[in-house]
Amino acid sequence: MRKCLAIVALALATAPAGAVEEPKFQRLAVWDNCELRAYAALVVAETTIAAGRDAAGNAGFRRLAGYIFGGNASAEKIAMTAPVLETPAGDGWTIRFTMPEGHTLATLPKPDDAKVNMQVVPPTKLAVIRFSGWASDADFADKTRELMSCLAAHGLTAAGPAALAQYNPPWTLGPWRRNEVMVEVR
Repeated sequence: MRKCLAIVALALATAPAGAVEEPKFQRLAVWDNCELRAYAALVVAETTIAAGRDAAGNAGFRRLAGYIFGGNASAEKIAMTAPVLETPAGDGWTIRFTMPEGHTLATLPKPDDAKVNMQVVPPTKLAVIRFSGWASDADFADKTRELMSCLAAHGLTAAGPAALAQYNPPWTLGPWRRNEVMVEVR
């Protein structure tokens, strides 16, 4: 019985991130440890929290989850997508959920919480580096430096701050977690 429970727990913890919708992209280039992607315009819900990354990520996730779980003008439930993005913003972090494909600003209900902002992100090119494990502040800093080195080696320039993208639910075990650091490029 114990072995059976362990197998079930492992299966749940390692379920692919693809179980939820992710934004589609076109891979433009792949280098040793990073790649360049083109994304179409995306509709997003975001909120900014004045706190450190962990606290902002938790508070921002709860606020945005409230919106998609029915905390909106029509009490509509909206499907969860991946990744959850965390981007430094002044003295805090902006947390972002991408809305499922097919939604527009006109078709999405108004958030009950005035701190949830809806917007369209125009088409963009992002440089990305992928890593596994729990995404610590040190990992984010290290992977950001690695990504910036990759950009410099290929004649590209960052057009803003790097963002941390996390794809898995919190119960996913570290080795099976998918994280990315992404930055818009010129």
